[in-house]
Amino acid sequence: MQQANATGAAQSGRNVVVVGTQWGDEGKGKVVDWLTDHAQGVVRFQGGHNAGHTLVIKGVKTALQLIPSGIMRDGVPCYIGNGVVVDPVHLLSEIERLEKIGLEVRSRLFISESCPLILPFHVAVDKAREALREATPAGKIGTTGKGIGPAYEDKVARRALRVQDLKHPERFAHKLRDLLALHNEALAGYLKSEALAFQPIYDQAMLVAEQLKPMMADVGYGLYKASKAGANILFEGAQGTLLDIDHGTYPFVTSSNCVAGNAAAGAGVGPDMLHYILGITKAYTTRVGSGPFPTELDINAEGTVGHHLSTVGQERGTVTGRARRCGWLDAAALKRSVVINGISGVCITKLDVLDGLKEIQVCVGYMLHGRPVDILPLDADDITACVPQFETFPGWTESTFGVTEWDKLPANAQAYLRRVEQLIAAPIDMVSTGPDRDHTILLRHPYAGR
Repeated sequence: MQQANATGAAQSGRNVVVVGTQWGDEGKGKVVDWLTDHAQGVVRFQGGHNAGHTLVIKGVKTALQLIPSGIMRDGVPCYIGNGVVVDPVHLLSEIERLEKIGLEVRSRLFISESCPLILPFHVAVDKAREALREATPAGKIGTTGKGIGPAYEDKVARRALRVQDLKHPERFAHKLRDLLALHNEALAGYLKSEALAFQPIYDQAMLVAEQLKPMMADVGYGLYKASKAGANILFEGAQGTLLDIDHGTYPFVTSSNCVAGNAAAGAGVGPDMLHYILGITKAYTTRVGSGPFPTELDINAEGTVGHHLSTVGQERGTVTGRARRCGWLDAAALKRSVVINGISGVCITKLDVLDGLKEIQVCVGYMLHGRPVDILPLDADDITACVPQFETFPGWTESTFGVTEWDKLPANAQAYLRRVEQLIAAPIDMVSTGPDRDHTILLRHPYAGR
């Protein structure tokens, strides 16, 4: 029911932005699913199907890549904003996979007509570039090979094919010929790969276009109207702040802005519609792919903390299946994320993975070329040179798995979390103690209050 103000007019909804504060894989999908119980719309605003959100509901695991996690709640509208790059073939396969488990998707999924398309030549270019980089001193970046970067390049170069072009076959064909010629020149030349043919790409696009047309929408205006009518909107980020194209460990980053401020631009709404920023943070740190990682531990040696985090945390990428690199929580890196995103509150996830460790360490800063630094540097080479400085905390033997009340956490776990709050200067409003949506401790609700 809509609330009314003193003049009798409907009160606008309260909107929450969920972002990862590390290198992705923090558990955003579960938190978005949990929060969707209080939302009347969920929107993805950046990235593509290189994102992977794994949800566990009543013991059943579901992996999502492009479709917002809110799709797991019956009747909730879900939106794909203009800041997302869309592989139409993958999108339809994901829809069909969800329909097979009994979900109604097409009537409540709205796709911005302004989304750039990922097409087969983007994937070919992405993979060929990574293969070429492997032989260079810098090495591979560690992309997912899904065509995300090349698609964003076309967007910025103002030559992208967009979802709206699928409605106009002749226009689509004309733009496709020009764009394919450009990428084929790179594929057959510098990248030493194979050129792709026009007709199969065109035919496939026209085939999926008929299924996508009913879902195309003016997403920004739809969100604006829904919010003004009293709906609570949930903005779902992908990847993590430290993978942001501008603010992450460049060049070992993704191709979009993962920070909270991009929720407005990537969904087509004003920043005045962003009321609360929830930062999702693992109780330790992980990273997939290449790039600096100051607190990294060895995950291969049995009996070590790194091996414990990797195995107990089941740390493998949702999209790639690659083993995630693991390390201690880095509060200095989190401080950077808190500043960039304007974090209102934090949700700590996977606390239960730390159960049974004798000691727990937290990086509180670094020594960089002989001088102390209390926040993650901006230059990747500087980050590589950082020597982490740790505080050590006593662990706990009790199980935190599935705990839903703060007072039932072990005293050492509570002390650990309270110290993290001090180090990052942001309140912990939620704690996740397991993968199921019910394994959650709530201290302050993101949708409560003004």
